[in-house]
Amino acid sequence: MTNDTDTTALPLAPGQWALDPFHSSVNFTVRHLGIAKVRGRFERLEAGLFVGEQVEDVRVSATVDLASVDTGNPDRDAHVRASDLLDVEKRPTMTYRSTRVSGEGEDWAMEGELTIGDVTRPVTFAVEFGGLVDVPMDGSRHAGFEATGEIRRSDFGLDFAPGLLGDVVKIQLDMQFVEPKTA
Repeated sequence: MTNDTDTTALPLAPGQWALDPFHSSVNFTVRHLGIAKVRGRFERLEAGLFVGEQVEDVRVSATVDLASVDTGNPDRDAHVRASDLLDVEKRPTMTYRSTRVSGEGEDWAMEGELTIGDVTRPVTFAVEFGGLVDVPMDGSRHAGFEATGEIRRSDFGLDFAPGLLGDVVKIQLDMQFVEPKTA
């Protein structure tokens, strides 16, 4: 159980954790014609995890390059990038900034603000802490997380193709961060 003044000690070392981009991904699912799911991912992502002494000090930030969309179909990807859909010329990135993290054990919630183009909306992700591991090859320590949530395209002014594409987009983040080196 958590409360508004959560002072849970964290299992992560304080400092700025670096994203392991080779073991992290931003995935999404959207309905096509209301009957089938189209899955995709974004190939280019930057993210950071700042850990303080207590939960209320944790901050997560991420920037996704929208032009890096990959649905497994190059023609569809080109159309998704075009001006009648995502319009990556006008909306090159999607950014997220956490405002509050709460939870304990393996189950956490991350509240924050998602910005696509010039529209910012609150979005909450359910976060599962996968644990910590020391990597034998280089001695670095990695933390793993899975975050899931959903947005409505129409909330961000992306309400093109109603009936063709579903309004709800489900998001799944699989992230690994590397512990900061101690001085």
